[in-house]
Amino acid sequence: MPELPDLAVYRDAIAARVTGEPLTHVRIDNPFVLRTAVPPIADAEGKRVRDVRRMGKRLVLGVDGDLFLVFHLMIAGRLRWYGDHGKPPKRITLARLEFPAGTLAFTEAGTKRRASLHLVRGEPALAALDPHGLEILTADRTAFAARLTLENHTLKRALTDPRLYSGIGNAYSDEILHRARMSPLALTQKLSEADVTRLFEAARSVLDEWTTRLTNELGGAFPENVTAFRPEMGVHGKYGKPCPVCGTPVQRIVYAENECNYCARCQTGGKLLADRSLSRLLKASWPRSIDELG
Repeated sequence: MPELPDLAVYRDAIAARVTGEPLTHVRIDNPFVLRTAVPPIADAEGKRVRDVRRMGKRLVLGVDGDLFLVFHLMIAGRLRWYGDHGKPPKRITLARLEFPAGTLAFTEAGTKRRASLHLVRGEPALAALDPHGLEILTADRTAFAARLTLENHTLKRALTDPRLYSGIGNAYSDEILHRARMSPLALTQKLSEADVTRLFEAARSVLDEWTTRLTNELGGAFPENVTAFRPEMGVHGKYGKPCPVCGTPVQRIVYAENECNYCARCQTGGKLLADRSLSRLLKASWPRSIDELG
């Protein structure tokens, strides 16, 4: 799922191309994607784009008439820009927003159809779609700590809860926790003040560094290869590969459709965290430390 750094570069690339331009036509290629009926989608046609913003893990195009087009990409949704040449791929295209300079295509790979598009009128209606997570890059430590300790959850769950923090998902939570040298299963209400400060600083630095990195890599181009798996990442998607800090093989916890990646040496004092399915299978044979695994 695209997270804050990816959505920030999407936002900037779209804004550079369509701000002030009229939305000449909206074509819904797959009717399931449109989750609202009132106002009708045709009401957005002919309106000029006022602004483009990120709202949590959603992207919002505000157009004249106090209307907002809200895109939630979920896991496999992506946005693509087509200028004078090229057409969106029919099989995966959900919707097309046509402008004088080109077409913004909303696509989704796979068959699960989780991505969505809403059209709402007015800021209150838009706010109803906002989980109101804290924007870490503009928040102070006090606000960060208040959200973190609101309930007693694991750090992994807290960082990825959209009601607590804005724009963080599976990938960047792994990177933040690795940078902070903290266990993904540590409980939020048992952290020391020093732990909270370290986590806050790690979250800000990871999100800022990756947003800057992705922006610089694009050089003004439209994002084409938005992915949660990047070779420069420390632990996310790196199971079995050496930790860039200590060289210990990266470990993982698999759950549902996701996995949590971590370095046992850097983050858990050498302890292997129990993988729910594998540790149940191995029972007494499950290694307790990275040294036993080796």
